[in-house]
Amino acid sequence: MNDLLAQLFTAATLAVILAKVTPILLAALGGALTQQANVLNIGLEGMMLLGAFASISVGITTGNSFIGLVAGVLAAALLALIFAIIVLHFHADEIVVGIGVNLLAVGLTVFLLVTLYGNAGVTPPDKTITLPKISLGPLAEIPVLGPTLNDQTVLVWLAFAAVPLCSFLLYRTRFGVHLRAAGEDQAAAQAAGVRVLRVKFMSVLLSGVFCGLAGSQLAMATIGAFSADMTAGRGFIAVAALTFGLARPVRTMVAATIFGAADALSDLLGIAGINSNIALMMPYIITIVALVFSGLRIRSLLRGNAQSQKMRPS
Repeated sequence: MNDLLAQLFTAATLAVILAKVTPILLAALGGALTQQANVLNIGLEGMMLLGAFASISVGITTGNSFIGLVAGVLAAALLALIFAIIVLHFHADEIVVGIGVNLLAVGLTVFLLVTLYGNAGVTPPDKTITLPKISLGPLAEIPVLGPTLNDQTVLVWLAFAAVPLCSFLLYRTRFGVHLRAAGEDQAAAQAAGVRVLRVKFMSVLLSGVFCGLAGSQLAMATIGAFSADMTAGRGFIAVAALTFGLARPVRTMVAATIFGAADALSDLLGIAGINSNIALMMPYIITIVALVFSGLRIRSLLRGNAQSQKMRPS
C-alpha cells in the first residue's frame, strides 16, 4: 500500500493525471454551460467520440495535427447543432435525444472505420498523429511541478485556462447573464427581452466545441490513433462532474480532477497486480458515490429554498 501511495505522488503519475483530467474537464465545462441554460446535455459522450475520430482521421490524412484538431471541433459542433435543433426547435426530450446522439456517434464512427480503413476496431497502426508537446525548458527542472507540467499538450493548458474564462463568461458578461436568466426562469427572461432560444443554442454549440477539444486530446495526446468507443464513458463522467460541481466552473474542475485521479489510480492498481476488473471499476464507483452526494446536496438546497419562500411574508 505504501508503495502504491509513493507511485501516486510521483511527477510522472501527476502528469498522467493531468492528461486524464483534461478531456473530462473540457467536456464537463461544455456541459456546465448548457446546464446553466437548463439544458442537460447527455450527448457529451457522442460529441467527444465523433470529435476524436474526426481529429485522427483528418489529422493523418493531412499530416497536420492542428487541422485535425479543427476538424474534431467542427465535427463535435455539428453533432451539437443537431442536438440543439431537435431539442430546442422541435422540443424533443433532451435525455432521449442525448442518448440518440451517443448511439449515432458510436454507429457512425464504426461505419467510417470500416469504410475508410477496412477495420471496425481501430485506425491503421502505421498511421498516427499526435499533438505537439509544450516544453518548459529550464522550468522543467523545478522539482515535481516542472516534470508534471513539462511536455503536456496545449489542450491541457487550455483546459485549465478555460475554467476562469468560463467563470468570466458566465458571471461578467451580458451573454452569461442572459444564459443564467434563461436557465433560471425562461418566461421572465423572455419578458425582459432575452433571446432565450438564441442563448441556449449558443450554449449547446459551445458544449460541442469543448467536446471536440476533449475528443482531440483523448485521441491525439499520446496514442495518436482512434479505437471504437474510445471515450469509454468519459462523457458520462463529465456529466457527473458538472452535476457534482453544480455546473460552476471551479467546482466542476475540482470534480473532474477527482475523477481523472480515479482513472489514473485504476491504472496504478492494474500495474500493482490488483484485480483488473476492480481497477477498471474505480472511476465509475467514485462517479456513483459523487452523484449520490451531489443529489443529496441538491435536495437539501431545494428544501432550504422552499422553506425560505414559505417564511417570506405574503
